[in-house]
Amino acid sequence: MVKDDTKIGIVGGAGPYAGLDCALKILQQTKAEKDQDYLPTILISTPGLIEDRTSFLLGENSKNPAHAIFSNLQNLMDQGATVIGIPCNTAHAPAIKDVFLRKINQSARKLKVLDMISETAKFLKKECPDVKTVGVLSTIGTWKAGFYPEVLRGYGYDVCTLSKRLQQNLHNEALYNPEYGIKVKANPVTKKARNILIDGFESLKDKGAEAIILGCTEIPIGIPERKIGNIFCIDTSLVLARALINEFRPEKLIPWSWNY
Repeated sequence: MVKDDTKIGIVGGAGPYAGLDCALKILQQTKAEKDQDYLPTILISTPGLIEDRTSFLLGENSKNPAHAIFSNLQNLMDQGATVIGIPCNTAHAPAIKDVFLRKINQSARKLKVLDMISETAKFLKKECPDVKTVGVLSTIGTWKAGFYPEVLRGYGYDVCTLSKRLQQNLHNEALYNPEYGIKVKANPVTKKARNILIDGFESLKDKGAEAIILGCTEIPIGIPERKIGNIFCIDTSLVLARALINEFRPEKLIPWSWNY
């Protein structure tokens, strides 16, 4: 039984819209009839302190964002969080994740940090049982680190990713373009950014993907559909939100549906 003073924690700020999006999805995926039925949740968003994850993975910045993430984890623990999610796919690269997990273990504090990548693979197995080939849309850092293909192959999937050219274009233009990228214009997403994401989606579809992981937490903001044609769109932020509810208070999780 979960104590009344325990809470779900979210490390926001990586990026800021992704943290808010995950918090919103926790509300949307919770069984509730009145305000008091929703789950106690804490979001900490310190984007100025968390270095760009992709820049670190590409060697453009030597400051590991794991340390700022761990500081957020500590703050969430101090406020009563017992299960925490980090709605940033790139932050789950081993070079980052292994560091903040080691620091948690060294602190000897009781905390469960859900692994967004593993939770996504488990979601695929449960909700898309006939899928054999999975595509991944992501940041260039996640693409280069290669942890999604590694995890997914461990679950028995064939995996396809974008060419370097298309991947770089998606990262630079759809996500980070200073005029129309989702990092700066997410509400609403610009038509240019959306079109670039769809070009990447179609490329993976042409490679045989039956489900496509939206492997940057800003991408589902630009591709909100759960299915496009016969292709499943796997919103990793939504998967994480549902996993947090299931871990904290499973009876509060609404049943999954591909229609919404």
